Amino acid sequence: MNGDKIRALVDARWPAFPVASTRQLTAAGLEERVLTTAVRSGVLLRLRRGAYVRSAFWQGAEPWTRDALQIQAHFESTGGLSRYSHVSAARLHECHVWDVGPRIHVTTDYANSLKSAGNDVRTHRAALASSELTTLWTSDGREILTTSLERTVLDCARILTLEQAAVIGDHALRKGARINSMRQLLVQCPAKRGSRRALDLLDVLDGRSESVGETRTRLLLRSFGLTMFLPQFEIPTPRGLFRADFADPATKIVIEFDGSGKYTDYKPTEEVLLAERRRENAMVEEGWQVLRLEWKHLAQPAELRRRLLAIMDRSKRLSA
Repeated sequence: MNGDKIRALVDARWPAFPVASTRQLTAAGLEERVLTTAVRSGVLLRLRRGAYVRSAFWQGAEPWTRDALQIQAHFESTGGLSRYSHVSAARLHECHVWDVGPRIHVTTDYANSLKSAGNDVRTHRAALASSELTTLWTSDGREILTTSLERTVLDCARILTLEQAAVIGDHALRKGARINSMRQLLVQCPAKRGSRRALDLLDVLDGRSESVGETRTRLLLRSFGLTMFLPQFEIPTPRGLFRADFADPATKIVIEFDGSGKYTDYKPTEEVLLAERRRENAMVEEGWQVLRLEWKHLAQPAELRRRLLAIMDRSKRLSA
């Protein structure tokens, strides 16, 4: 059977979810011999033993989508028995993650089996109370075990940098996690390794941050000692009430983080850019100065600090 025929057969019989197990594919009429041929011809990609994805889907997927597919592949190859934690749990809870790598994290209170282990897996040993676990659901209605949202944030704080963990923690707050609940979990296990790092994280979380870029910007401002900038600050203008990512009412300086997703997720780019220009003009007419940041600026903190201090100095001179 040639490549085109294999591709047509696979496309016609593929289940309604991106990653499928050998069992699911056999039930759909794609037996082992067909799967082997499809892998050899490049139609299918074997992500893990017993877990497949169509190559065209994989090649067109964004990096973060591929990370999620790897978790699904692990789930299929291990029979759904693993308890996902740390970064993997954050992904399953659909929290924002940033620069944390693709490795799969599972937590177990016993020696991990060879089936669920591997170079792509990091196993954590810990006893988990029922209150620290929750059940999510796969696309085909099966249970997937993961740590609770609060436990996930604390676990991530123990193994990630403050910035990486804050990206997850900020979004978790928006999804309903509670600071008090996380502090209580830490009280219950005060001697657990990394608890100090987790406490440090809880002191800087802010559920008002709406994106990875806003969280990273807020932490940079904090590191500069510029804590006067308020997140999601509303500014009244004759053209309406506008909300700035960050604003300092005293100096009338606005900081806006311009991540590309901000302009393309919901409306046509041209329409959103025009609305953003009108919004900025309205704020400028009311005496506000606007500093726009992009991803590249966050990677150059010294230069960003210099720009911020310069615009703050200019603001003081204008108001003198």
